[in-house]
Amino acid sequence: MQDQPRKTLTKPSRPASAKPLENSIPLLDIKPDSLAFSLAGAAQAVAYVLEGTALPQALSKVFVQTDAQPQARGAIQDISYRTMRQVGKVDALLKAMTNKTPEPALLYGLLCCALTLLVRNEGEEAPYEDFVVVDQAVNAASSNSHMVFAKGMVNAVLRRYLREKDELLKLVSKQPAAVWNYPQWWVDQTKAAWPQDWQTILKAGNVAPPMTLRVNQRQTNPQAYLALLAEHGIAASQIGPVAIKLKKPMPVQLIPGFEDGMVSVQDAAAQLAAPLLDIAPGMRVLDACAAPGGKTGHLLELADIDLLALDVDPVRIEKIHNNLARLKLFGTIKDGDASRSGWWDRKPFDRILADVPCTASGVVRRHPDSRWLRRKTDTAQLAALSTRILDNLWRMLAPGGKMLMVTCSVWPAESELQAAAFAERHAAIRLPAPGQLLPSLGNSSDPDNEHDGLFYALFQKPMQN
Repeated sequence: MQDQPRKTLTKPSRPASAKPLENSIPLLDIKPDSLAFSLAGAAQAVAYVLEGTALPQALSKVFVQTDAQPQARGAIQDISYRTMRQVGKVDALLKAMTNKTPEPALLYGLLCCALTLLVRNEGEEAPYEDFVVVDQAVNAASSNSHMVFAKGMVNAVLRRYLREKDELLKLVSKQPAAVWNYPQWWVDQTKAAWPQDWQTILKAGNVAPPMTLRVNQRQTNPQAYLALLAEHGIAASQIGPVAIKLKKPMPVQLIPGFEDGMVSVQDAAAQLAAPLLDIAPGMRVLDACAAPGGKTGHLLELADIDLLALDVDPVRIEKIHNNLARLKLFGTIKDGDASRSGWWDRKPFDRILADVPCTASGVVRRHPDSRWLRRKTDTAQLAALSTRILDNLWRMLAPGGKMLMVTCSVWPAESELQAAAFAERHAAIRLPAPGQLLPSLGNSSDPDNEHDGLFYALFQKPMQN
């Protein structure tokens, strides 16, 4: 579930109320390799998100609408993700300069994206020159019939920011949403859960994540793969048993051996899951809530097992098929609801991986839109769903078998409190496991200790008398 944080989307707690976005917004007289094209595409994606669409789906829609080529897609995606990490701040700046929410939503999205490229955090390298951003943002507005009327406003707002940025940033620095770039309820909930670490956790969510690879042990080993990367001039370091962190992220099609299944993209914290289950050849293993199949692949890389990968989303199940095909691994993949048992053949499993639904508060840097798409009530609702899943799966576990509960949350209601209540409810034996891993950006003494925030609890079913 770590890779699928938005199974039950609700309308976003968005920072603005702009009029709905048009269904199809063509870009006219604009070069497809220009920053203006990328800004216009990112503006559409951001506007879709603030209306309730998850960012990956929003981007897919934009790519189709604009017929964006690979290079433009990369730029649109980069700007969109940057913007979702800074929406709280740029929204506050817009309100300070315009006294209202710019409309339509596409115009609001464009201003957010352009301001994001102009507002840089301490030590952050400018992706574009300021004058280029202003010029290309005006061109983006001019290219679209829904924004052309406001090209003068776009120019004026962005130039005003550059003239008065010190005063404007000081003005909005008193607003929590601008400081932290999260809804207030998210800040409050994190602070209540981690009174000593809440600022570090929130800051971690506003930083672009590293690109970490998992080496497929059936094909190679970390040392050999690092040598291969070096041959291609790619800087990287080993940060776990089979985890390799690239110094700079890159498109997967450029990663040596990726298409051949030599490596997979997976965060270092997520790579702990499969080894914790202590699988052995011949075991019957269930990977529940398996899509998109990162942990599924890891399990199959470790041993020749009888594996069933289950997920409730038929669309995402296709990603499991694609991942296993790329890795040249085989398992049974089934469409089914882990909270129900209609798919179960009544044969017990030796091991169960329960990557249960959560709000994804521990991986928000990878899914920066989730903070604006979630509501405070989602925590309790998703915890209740996880309870039903865990209780249902437990009866499918063989006596003496082990079940690993995983969440990508840092909130106790979805992690430790859930695990403790489960153990008490079923008299489950709790085995050693990492527990709560908070998001880490590394530090000067251990710069490679960089990972997402996940929670692990390992249970063993008592032998029957």
